[in-house]
Amino acid sequence: METTPLIDPFQRPITYLRLSVTDRCDFRCTYCMAENMTFLPKKELLTLEELDRVSTAFIGLGVKKLRITGGEPLVRRDIMEYFRAMSRHLDSGALDELTLTTNGSQLERFAGELADAGVRRVNISMDSLDPQKFADITRRGDLAKVIRGLDAAQEAGLRIKINAVALKNFNEDELFTLTEWCAERDMDLTWIEVMPMGDIGNENRLDQYWPLTDLRERLEERYTVTPLAERSGGPARYVRLEETGQKIGFITPLTHNFCESCNRVRMTCTGELYMCLGQEDRADLRQPLREHPDTDEPLVAAIREAITRKPKGHDFDYSRQRADGQVSRHMSHTGG
Repeated sequence: METTPLIDPFQRPITYLRLSVTDRCDFRCTYCMAENMTFLPKKELLTLEELDRVSTAFIGLGVKKLRITGGEPLVRRDIMEYFRAMSRHLDSGALDELTLTTNGSQLERFAGELADAGVRRVNISMDSLDPQKFADITRRGDLAKVIRGLDAAQEAGLRIKINAVALKNFNEDELFTLTEWCAERDMDLTWIEVMPMGDIGNENRLDQYWPLTDLRERLEERYTVTPLAERSGGPARYVRLEETGQKIGFITPLTHNFCESCNRVRMTCTGELYMCLGQEDRADLRQPLREHPDTDEPLVAAIREAITRKPKGHDFDYSRQRADGQVSRHMSHTGG
């Protein structure tokens, strides 16, 4: 099978796949999904075998980093079978990194198995250290359980990065608390601007929007902030706080367009490949998977065709006081 690496129309190599394994989650974070979500019928989701096939096809085409997302990936039944299967690509050297983004609720149970499968880093989404605020924003999350999961992950040797969505009038007052807490535990911290994803009922994106330019200025009032040249090909810009030595990331889709070095694509749990998070264009990979169970050539052809349609950038923009570029699908479907 032809294995020339994937290069998009703007000469960007595609080396990073973010793969959603489920749209289901045990939280209902207010900026991510409605309280009473209707989840997809299970027959629409790719099977674990299909997830393996599509991941393996991408790795054969030069993908070196595979991030598993959801929903909450660890609520997918038997998902550790998939992680154990992917470890063969780490062992062969074809894959550099296997990682995941999680809400932390299941880490107490799975941290050891993840480490055994070759996972070395996890991103944990956590927007507040206040148990009541945490319960309010997640609608059903238990902060103590997440902290136990975080403890288990560190005990298993996993490197942790905390992802916090910057929410005006919600966690503004925890900027320094979260920073110091992460520093004490030797964890990196990345702040993310709230994005216009999905129909979230009465939640108004403009009311929630806390620009990271303001957040960074507040950090600079207390710390010596050194910009870092480090880039992962991803959306984050990094700084180091000299007083703590920790790395702080800023993901700013709304105030800084980060598309020029984009090396990634996202696949949903139903096999839809999105070439850009902020665009609706997609390719159906489930069809070639299911219509051709004995050969991956049609799947590889579909992947290659999709990459020819990867756009130069996205259209998120709040500057006109409405969520321009808003996309209708839920983040839990696309994969966080």
